[in-house]
Amino acid sequence: MEATDFQKLHEAFILKAERAIDSLLPPADTHPARLHTAMRYSMQAGGKRLRPTLCLATAEAFSNQTDARYAATAVECIHTYSLIHDDLPCMDNSDLRRGRPSCHKAFDEATALLAGDALLPLSFQLLAQGYAANAELARQLIIELSIAAGSSLLVGGQAEDMQTASTENEEHRLEYVLQGKTAAMIAAPLAMGAMIGGGSKSDIEHCRRAGRAAGIAFQLVDDLLDQSSNAEKMGKPVGADTHNGKFTFVRLRGVKATEQRIQTLTEEALKHLQACQGKMDFLCALVTNLATRDR
Repeated sequence: MEATDFQKLHEAFILKAERAIDSLLPPADTHPARLHTAMRYSMQAGGKRLRPTLCLATAEAFSNQTDARYAATAVECIHTYSLIHDDLPCMDNSDLRRGRPSCHKAFDEATALLAGDALLPLSFQLLAQGYAANAELARQLIIELSIAAGSSLLVGGQAEDMQTASTENEEHRLEYVLQGKTAAMIAAPLAMGAMIGGGSKSDIEHCRRAGRAAGIAFQLVDDLLDQSSNAEKMGKPVGADTHNGKFTFVRLRGVKATEQRIQTLTEEALKHLQACQGKMDFLCALVTNLATRDR
């Protein structure tokens, strides 16, 4: 895919995601207004919109034209709630997110906690209501997202990441964190998009596996950028991993090994995408772009 064609499509998917978020979230003046304003503050803070883009693009890659906006927004609700909570003083204690003050800095800690709490059930409300006409699809989507966001993956990965570093089973612990904190929420929107698009069971599994590989690669790139980029470009604090002695693949294996693994994982993700029956050119270009990004 030509770079200009990719850029146009990418921008179109991001715009579609932004419009879906704006239309599907409760208005800011919904009572209690401070809570709903905080929810919108974090959801509309911009960012890459990677997860909703993956969901929208995968659904479009297949033949079915079921509306993917509900699932795309649901995935972003989960992602944003996790960021709000991760930034809290009891977790990563980050003051900056997506280039502006974190939710607990813009409002207060209690409001931020509740805003995250509210986004979590909203995601499943969107799936249940948005796909009410197809109960089996709604069921599959809810199962996929709830597993990805649950105690064995997203939340479990964060819990493991918060534990004091230990020399015992370091590599095993790191893989668990990588699979849970990042890969699960890259794999889910790809699989959900394939479900919405009418992909076969094989297509859905290939998309899920592609997401797992691409998700780990995405986090490894992020770890490299934490050492070499800056807060203005990244939209969040950098250097915190080194400062806090955080356990990362870069710290375990070094920069060269990390770069090599990113390449291997990206090739694995592309292999799975290319095995699907849908039109995967944009998704392949996006996965490649993620592995070479500088922010």
